[in-house]
Amino acid sequence: MDIGALLGLEQLTWGVLVLVIIAAFAAGWIDAVVGGGGLLQLPALLLIPGIAPVQALATNKLASVFGTATSSVTYYRRAKPDIRTALPMAGIALAGSFGGAAVATVLPAAAFKPIIVVALLIVAAITVFRPAMGQVMKLRFTGHRHHITAGAAGLVIGFYDGLIGPGTGTFLVITLVALMGYDFLQSSAKAKIVNLATNAGALLLFIPHGAVLWLLGGILAVANVAGSYLGSRMAISRGSRFIRWVFLIVVVLLIGKLGFDVWNENVAPALP
Repeated sequence: MDIGALLGLEQLTWGVLVLVIIAAFAAGWIDAVVGGGGLLQLPALLLIPGIAPVQALATNKLASVFGTATSSVTYYRRAKPDIRTALPMAGIALAGSFGGAAVATVLPAAAFKPIIVVALLIVAAITVFRPAMGQVMKLRFTGHRHHITAGAAGLVIGFYDGLIGPGTGTFLVITLVALMGYDFLQSSAKAKIVNLATNAGALLLFIPHGAVLWLLGGILAVANVAGSYLGSRMAISRGSRFIRWVFLIVVVLLIGKLGFDVWNENVAPALP
């Protein structure tokens, strides 16, 4: 069977497809635990010969929507996150993602990446030097201040997802831990619901433009769902300490990835 012709990508081979499926499974696992699965899934899609970047982005979002939906349901059933905070935050984040996508059409994401790298370095330092952070839940705000803070965080991080994307779930987790006082487990549970909204918002922009590769996206969605289910079950059973260590690893990988992008886009072209 010519898998490339079947999926609408003439140069796609079985070997590359298997690699992309494995990456989708691993991305689902990482996303379910702490966010940042796009570090694996999107670059893997871009390895496919002949795929356009917009097709890779759109297909990545399709698979991610199913994965985040799976982990959201699993977390909701087992960790019982407060949806009175998560749902309004998700709605505002969806609006923010539309705004970020609109800005991305005018200003290149490269202009913001150095700022994001610095922010991630600060996040990593805080997490390393405050080991007790996120181990127990100690909310910093109550009443209207709690919901206003959650909404503002959702707006900013949703905007980031629409503008750049990688590590959205990671930023959601650290915001809920460091700013609002949730533990890592409850932060991951809420982050999945919000991240589902931002993924869906981006997908709604891609579908009318015909950018989604539906059959390939469906195959990757199955792998992403399997990884998400396993990752969310593991995170729930092992708790906040396990999530914290995975979080640190993902933050370091994000710093490396975005730092490499900044080097290639700004420093390397200027070298003789």
